Amino acid sequence: MSKILGFDVYGTLVNTAAIETPLRELMGDLAGVFAARWREKQLEYSFRRGLMQHYADFSVCTRQALDYCCEAMAQPLSREQRSALIAAYAELPIFADVLDALAQLAGEGHRLFAFSNGAKADVQAILAKAEISDWFEGVVSAEEVRVFKPSPAVYAHFLRSTGGLVGHSWLVSSNPFDVIGARSAGMQAAWVKRDANAVYDPWDIAPSVCVKSLAELPAQLAERDVSE
Repeated sequence: MSKILGFDVYGTLVNTAAIETPLRELMGDLAGVFAARWREKQLEYSFRRGLMQHYADFSVCTRQALDYCCEAMAQPLSREQRSALIAAYAELPIFADVLDALAQLAGEGHRLFAFSNGAKADVQAILAKAEISDWFEGVVSAEEVRVFKPSPAVYAHFLRSTGGLVGHSWLVSSNPFDVIGARSAGMQAAWVKRDANAVYDPWDIAPSVCVKSLAELPAQLAERDVSE
């Protein structure tokens, strides 16, 4: 059965940890810790802005999180160095499993959408850079409702934008907060557990399916069709 699939972008399609490479040129062995903290702070800022109803573009959260980490971790990067890092964030590479999985899912008749907290133009640019834009019917961005996932408003916006039905539309994400948000909003959700050590929040709100790679997703969706 054909499904509407909304793919989270950052961390699911593109590898946010790859920002460690340019960071390593600036701070050596501290790069991995810095990259992880930057990502955590980026998400924290989006959550806080959502709760405060004080929206700013996701790129603002990214930039301000970088500024925070520079100060908190005593890394006095210049304005030019910070700008270069922000530019690198806009050109993150896709994971190795992405292209084949998208091709197979589209070939099986599923409708694919990019579904992101990122601004629409930013998401379109990163998908184009990765040469995967053509697999998506469109981009659904949180900026259009001026709040971030996991707000219920963002998932409702996805359903309205795609014509999807609650319970029959899917989120595909490596982020547990996103999966829990989608499930709480009535959507199905696939958790892509890219890191074997990743911990899913113990909230008694389980993903519909869990996969270690997007390569496993087509078979999991087909199996759901049989069981249903």
